[in-house]
Formats: sequence, structure tokens, C-alpha cells
Amino acid sequence: MSGYLHREIDKIKKEILSLGAMVEDRFRKAIIAVTTEDIELAQTVIDTDYQIDEREIEVEEECLKILALHQPVATDLRFIVAVIKINNDLERIADYASNIAQRYKTSRDDADKFKYDYTLMANTASKMLKMSLDALVRMDVDMVYEVRNMDKSVNLMRNEAYDAMKDDIRKEPAMVGKIINMYLISRHIERVGDHTKNIAEEVIHLIDGEIIRHT
Repeated sequence: MSGYLHREIDKIKKEILSLGAMVEDRFRKAIIAVTTEDIELAQTVIDTDYQIDEREIEVEEECLKILALHQPVATDLRFIVAVIKINNDLERIADYASNIAQRYKTSRDDADKFKYDYTLMANTASKMLKMSLDALVRMDVDMVYEVRNMDKSVNLMRNEAYDAMKDDIRKEPAMVGKIINMYLISRHIERVGDHTKNIAEEVIHLIDGEIIRHT
């Protein structure tokens, strides 16, 4: 039974990493759509969000099946619990990717008037996502703490975007709705960073059972 359980766990690990790759792809495409003003790519991100939702449900069902049939303990139990949490974070990141694409569609008519560079912020969040999944594969504690530090940089860049857009609202009060809509793109990127940090922190819990959230 132990051998069968471990095969099921290996299968779950492959599935969560496959979902992670899909989410990385969606987030990358959403940012490309914004930076290159590609409306068709933005629509593709929006239209395919359901695929992530379906995979998230499949992974959760597999995890619940393992819990019900095999009643894992110790490290195996921590792994299943971590996957359930990571699975939810990945689905939320995909939602934010879709939201970014939708915000771009709504605000693109004023792209020439109000230009904001999300590149560095998005690249940092994207790197965090990749590193958090790599940390899961390698069980790399150092990488987890690097992701946490990068999240602070993303938060600072979000604050800078907020300040810049406040100034634009003062200059163009009639455009407040459009500017806020564009600010929300930076807010969504920042939330991607938050959920990515959550994924990385689950690796610490998986390795030694320590919960480091909010510390």
C-alpha cells in the first residue's frame, strides 16, 4: 500500500507542476498583451481561464481521494495539504492574469494618453512564480526566502505606480475611472506576487512543518 501511495503522490506532484506551467503561461501572455497592446492575446487569456479552473478541481479531487483512501501521515500528509493550498493559489494567480487582460481591454482606448510601464514589476512576479515552483521540486529553503524578499520589491513597485497615478488623477480628474482601471493592473500583479509567496512558504511547511506566514 505504501508503494501505491507514493506512486499516487508522485502523480499529484506532476499534476501540480503541470498546472503551475499552465498558470505561468497565462500570466506571461497577459503581460505580453498589455505591453504589446495585443487585444487578441488578451482575449485568449480571458477565454481560456476555464481550463485552469477545471484542472484545479481535478487536482483537488485527487488530493481528497488520497486523503480518504490512504489516510497519509507525517510528510505525506503535509505534502497533500501543501498541494491543496498551492493548487488554490495557482488558480487565483490565473484569475489575476485574466483580470489583467480584462483591465487592459477596458483601458486600451487611453493607452496613448496614459502609459505605465509594468515590465519590471511583472517580470519580478513571473520570476517569483517560477522560483516558487522550483523550490517545491528541489525542496530549496534558500529559494523560498529569496522569493519572500522579491515580494517586498513588487510591493514597492505597486506603491510607486499608485503614487504616479495619483498625480495623473490630479492633472486629469475627468479620467479618474480610466486611471484607476490601469492602476488595478499593477494591483493584480502585486497580488500574483502575494500568492506566489504563499506557494513558496508552503515549501517551508512541507520540509519542517513550520508555518511562516505573517512572520
